[in-house]
Amino acid sequence: MTEKTANKAESLPHGIIGQPLNRVDGPLKVTGRATYAHEHELGDKPAYGHILGAAIAIGRIVDIDTAEAERAPGVIKVMTFRNAPAQPAFGAPVTPTVPEVFTRARPMLSTDRVRYYDEPVALVVAETFEAARAAAGLVRISYEKEEGAFDLAGRLDEAYAPGRTNAGFETDSAIGDFEGAFASAAVTVDATYRTPYEHHNPMEPHATLAVWSGDELTIYTGAQTLANFQAGIANTLQIPPDNVRIVSPFVGGGFGSKLIVHPDTVLAAIAARELRRPVKVALTRQQMFANAGHRAEMAHQVRLGCDGDGRLAAMGYDVWSATSRFEEFCEQTAVFARSLYAAPNRLTRHRLVPVDVNRGEWMRSPGEAPGMLAFECAVDELAERLGLDPVELRRRNEPAEDPERGIPFSTRNLVACIDEGARRFGWEKRNAMPARVQERRKLIGMGMAAAIRPNYIGAAAARVAIDAGGDVTVRLDMTDIGTGTYTILTQIVAESLGVPLSAIRIQLGDSSFPRTAGSGGSWGAASSGSAVHDACSKLREKIIQAALSDAADDAANAEVSFVAGEVWIDGRAERLSDLLRRVAPNGIEAEGTVQPHSRNNLYKNYSQHSYGAHFAEVAVDRDTGEIRMRRMLAVIGAGRILNAKTARSQILGGMIWGLGAALMEETVLDPRHGQFINHDLAEYHVAVNGDVPDMEVVFLEEHDDKANPLGAKGLGELGVCGAGAAIANAVYNATGVRVREFPITLDKLLPHLPTAAI
Repeated sequence: MTEKTANKAESLPHGIIGQPLNRVDGPLKVTGRATYAHEHELGDKPAYGHILGAAIAIGRIVDIDTAEAERAPGVIKVMTFRNAPAQPAFGAPVTPTVPEVFTRARPMLSTDRVRYYDEPVALVVAETFEAARAAAGLVRISYEKEEGAFDLAGRLDEAYAPGRTNAGFETDSAIGDFEGAFASAAVTVDATYRTPYEHHNPMEPHATLAVWSGDELTIYTGAQTLANFQAGIANTLQIPPDNVRIVSPFVGGGFGSKLIVHPDTVLAAIAARELRRPVKVALTRQQMFANAGHRAEMAHQVRLGCDGDGRLAAMGYDVWSATSRFEEFCEQTAVFARSLYAAPNRLTRHRLVPVDVNRGEWMRSPGEAPGMLAFECAVDELAERLGLDPVELRRRNEPAEDPERGIPFSTRNLVACIDEGARRFGWEKRNAMPARVQERRKLIGMGMAAAIRPNYIGAAAARVAIDAGGDVTVRLDMTDIGTGTYTILTQIVAESLGVPLSAIRIQLGDSSFPRTAGSGGSWGAASSGSAVHDACSKLREKIIQAALSDAADDAANAEVSFVAGEVWIDGRAERLSDLLRRVAPNGIEAEGTVQPHSRNNLYKNYSQHSYGAHFAEVAVDRDTGEIRMRRMLAVIGAGRILNAKTARSQILGGMIWGLGAALMEETVLDPRHGQFINHDLAEYHVAVNGDVPDMEVVFLEEHDDKANPLGAKGLGELGVCGAGAAIANAVYNATGVRVREFPITLDKLLPHLPTAAI
């Protein structure tokens, strides 16, 4: 060690964690050098598989003629239930335990039964994609069609209570006497809302390249959670999980649709094993609508009862959701309401209505996205009946502890988010009377809604190695689905080890790396980041021990810090690279971990959530009914912010999702044939640049020491929660028309405008 003449405090850089650092993987992406699933190229030329989907929704295949397709130019094999390899049975339709739903076997082409429209019934493999697609049109299939059930609204009497909801939450909750309290409440709201089928539509369609080497399989695909894919493929092919490697360094969006294996992955793996050559299979955009998950159609009954001052006495929320007959999926739609507002008498219930479609799946903010769209509109309706400001109504019902679990909040800044949002948005200028503010032929309105999202953490491990030159390599199977994982982990390493960003290499998306919970549920950054933080802490300890054991004097109680590429021990500094060359010429590595809250009681003993408040202003053309967003604001409380720029992008994306859910997103299911009709981006409308107004995001940053070592909370899905309700409430304030069936389209709004607009 050598003495440094400069003051140590002066050499300390500002904290790198939290800074709006540009994405470290940005140059790769904008230059086209980031390799996505279908772009992987290996030594052997792959064959290409094209999936043929069923032309009925329910029934069986009577006959299938593949002869003409097999004779087509370039065709290598046509696979159907008649010649596909044996796979395990799918299993019972009831949702298994939480881990098993991700990892269960998902056989393809294993039976003559058809369970949903466009279910794969054949795979054509050819030398080129074009040849495979052309030959698929030559396969002749005869079906025995059965009568299907596709209507939710008309079949609510067939609803049943599932054993559990998604993520293992209780199906129902009840505290006090809801029915009695609601019946005797001074002011009540009993409103039913409807939310439609919706689809994820990530930029990157689902695609897989499967390669076998002996008994070992390598899958190149877009996966949010590699462990799920590894287990799902292993169970489907009945091979050891260690024989399956999943590679997914870049994912072009997932939003929940890439949490489990889908037909492209299973069929590519089966075909590659049969042909003993690499096989690529990609779903078309149209095929994704039936085969890559969706958010189910739902009906929401919200009942709120309060006294004359607006304090809730009764809070009830019932949800009916469509579900597949062959595999349940019960979105935890009402669960957020169990922690949102105070009320002594409470009731939440989830019911499922079986229909003949593919299973619903996790879609960004499962539960809160459709649930808060309905619930926060009902709160707005209650405020109007009371003649009370919606902001003030929410303030008056702020709970001191979790209303149903009876435990303290780890932190809670919902009211602070609402108050700051109201101040910044100019809420005091809002006219509480609907349809009173007009600019020429435009009706102007403001709306707001609260946001809440549970904070989770998943088991994760990470390996950090530093070589003698001070270069750091980090490995974990975490994925970057566009959220900025590469960048955030780089920042954590840089701050933990005091090394420059240029010295850090993050390697993600390979199941041969230490296992994590992956990307999903807003747990990704906190879980993987905490594991990396722990690994860096252990690596620091190893470096310190090596340095102290090499020191001539006794430095057992030395003050040590890592700053700007140097190691400081009791006021003396040495370049980290010089120290490592001297004490660890072969480098040093360490592995860190983090465990779920359930294993350390932090989630059991504290109610953990991220919070926010959304504000929106809309203009509605009183002649045409056209709704245009003018501005939106989100104030977010999600613990420590790891990167201000990527965090802002996540919230902006969520707000745009909320805009889409409120005003345009809807997948229409043909009630005769069970087909999603608008199954492409031409007719499934999502918000584009022209729809997006001036948007502002504000973070109320705090450190939540109950959440994880970083003090951060999940926020990727929080931006959606409540955003659509704020817009819907703004539309009502502008027009006086309360639309309870989403999205709010012209046909639902325009007929009522002449009488509502003054």
